[in-house]
Amino acid sequence: SETPEEARVGLMEKFGLSDLQARAILDMTLRRLTGLERDKIKEEYAELMKTIEYLKSILDDEGLRMQIIKDELEEIKQKFGDERRTTIVHSAEDMSMEDFIDDEEVVITISHEGYVKRTPATEFRAQGRGGKGSKGSTSRNEDFIEHMLVATNHNYMLFFTEAGRCFWLRVYEIPEGSRTSKGRAIQNIINIPKDEKIKAYIKVKNLKDQEYLENNFIIMCTKKGTIKKTSLEAYSRPRVNGINAININEGDVLLEACLTNGQSEIVMALRSGRAIRFNESTVRPMGRTATGVRGVRLAHDKDEVVGMIAVNNPEVTVLVVSEKGYGKRTDIEDYRVTNRGGKGVKTINVTEKTGQLVSIKDVTDSEDLMIINRSGIVIRIPVSALRVMGRATQGVRLISLKGDDEIASVTKIDHEEDEEETVDLADVLVVDGEELEADTTAETEETEEEEGESDNETEDEN
Repeated sequence: SETPEEARVGLMEKFGLSDLQARAILDMTLRRLTGLERDKIKEEYAELMKTIEYLKSILDDEGLRMQIIKDELEEIKQKFGDERRTTIVHSAEDMSMEDFIDDEEVVITISHEGYVKRTPATEFRAQGRGGKGSKGSTSRNEDFIEHMLVATNHNYMLFFTEAGRCFWLRVYEIPEGSRTSKGRAIQNIINIPKDEKIKAYIKVKNLKDQEYLENNFIIMCTKKGTIKKTSLEAYSRPRVNGINAININEGDVLLEACLTNGQSEIVMALRSGRAIRFNESTVRPMGRTATGVRGVRLAHDKDEVVGMIAVNNPEVTVLVVSEKGYGKRTDIEDYRVTNRGGKGVKTINVTEKTGQLVSIKDVTDSEDLMIINRSGIVIRIPVSALRVMGRATQGVRLISLKGDDEIASVTKIDHEEDEEETVDLADVLVVDGEELEADTTAETEETEEEEGESDNETEDEN
């Protein structure tokens, strides 16, 4: 052939070779056409045919393919193998929102107009008794903080409206805000009717443990002195629109709700400065739609219940706070146990200087008080700074108020050591407008408390 191209075409036509085969022949040098090179080519051909046969057998035999893969993996294991750094599981673990949220302690506030928020408890530093406090919230005109409680982010919150309905919320679902922020309207968080208002609340650690649900109860009271006890299990199934928690009589509203273990002692305080103590066992459990029974008898038509506590620890003291910032601690044993339904005994000497009673709490030395007034000022006071004193005394000034400002809410929180904490331990007892020495006894005469109603009192369970 005159050209390589003609030679390539000629080989393909005469011997039926492919283009690649013809090019391979043409690329061979003359020295490979000797007898020695010819034998070498035959050997290469034979090896190539064996390889082809072996590869075909692999394609035709699945067992052989698996064995080859196994052998290759074993070789890789011997060469690169080390301890496993990952874990193989059959299914992924279910994750919930609370798994990503720190269970820190927070302060929850609810304003008079229904704005709610949660704030880290560390933002509220302790101050000395009688201090002016720090700014607690910026609310709209005529609005003020009405409720304040301490919880952790993983707690459940049960909110009770004045009409007696119950709604659920996880604490971490409440919008977080700074100490001075206004918060968010609670109607935008849970489906509360616009004409209803939150009046009571409790925090619950668990709503899924059946034993816990069956062995705990919710005690509720109204402003007119009615009390009711229902198993916690009845409130363990959340509904978007809430459920009926108590039947409220006309002219009355729900005031307070407490979580108990069924063995507590109940103390109810009146605005007139009186309080009654009776055993929880005297109030039998009722259904959610029941009205309840009389817990305390009001002193007069304008009197009303201002708070209720459930006491389990005999070492706690009873703290009462008046609307003008006066308060005191008294041993629980100073309140003798009576039948429910009575008028109770004097718990604070109400005067024009102190104003009427607004709050009652059970406290210990390991706790702090958080007091907020209607203008939004908050003060945090160690309970240990308040000396235990008599039941019928007037108390000491807890917070300085300006003008006609009044106390809006009182709550308790675990004590926190603070380098800036300044506590005046020289308690001053105030009686009838005069300051006395801390060791001076200032007891006033009081009328004998009335016995409670008889056990055959009619219980309304509509």
